[in-house]
Amino acid sequence: MSKPIDFYFDFSSPYGYLASTRIEAIAAKHNRIVEWHPILLGAIFKVSGQAPLTTYPLKGDYALMDFGRAAREHNTPYSQPAVFPVGAVAASRACCWIKAATDKKIQDTLTPFVHGIFKAYYVDGRNISEVDEVLAVASSVGINKEALAAGVAEQPIKDALRIAIEGAIELGIFGSPTTVIDGEKFWGSDRLEQVDRWLERGGW
Repeated sequence: MSKPIDFYFDFSSPYGYLASTRIEAIAAKHNRIVEWHPILLGAIFKVSGQAPLTTYPLKGDYALMDFGRAAREHNTPYSQPAVFPVGAVAASRACCWIKAATDKKIQDTLTPFVHGIFKAYYVDGRNISEVDEVLAVASSVGINKEALAAGVAEQPIKDALRIAIEGAIELGIFGSPTTVIDGEKFWGSDRLEQVDRWLERGGW
């Protein structure tokens, strides 16, 4: 199998959610797998000087409209969260804990956990900034809540997320989602068709 597709995302990014529902099918079509990389845009914005889309005059109103339109195009369930954006530190640290696990059964829960968190926020309207909501999603995909709660509070896991974000910045990642294929970056959910063509043609 070829190298994985690296998918960088913030759980608080609607476009990250929308792309997450499609990236695996594209990867499978080209005999690839998806490597999930949670990031925190708040930390990246401190470097890039950006801010959440919805905070900009005019552009913010357009973005709110476009989230729903982009979801409808692909028949993706979507409901604009009442609390938006939110901090996704707990959910992102949970991903780091799952990825660091030595038990493959725990590692294998990463993909369903990522989808579970996105669904909780963008479909069910749950506040994923709350640790209890993150633990509930974890439990629903077979993760021991007590073990996860203890794990995300440990300094090595906190450091793992920080290091992952710093690494993403060094790679030039500035937004969510960013899909990376063999070092080639594609920013945005609207670039997935181009991602598909790039994989089909082997680049250009």
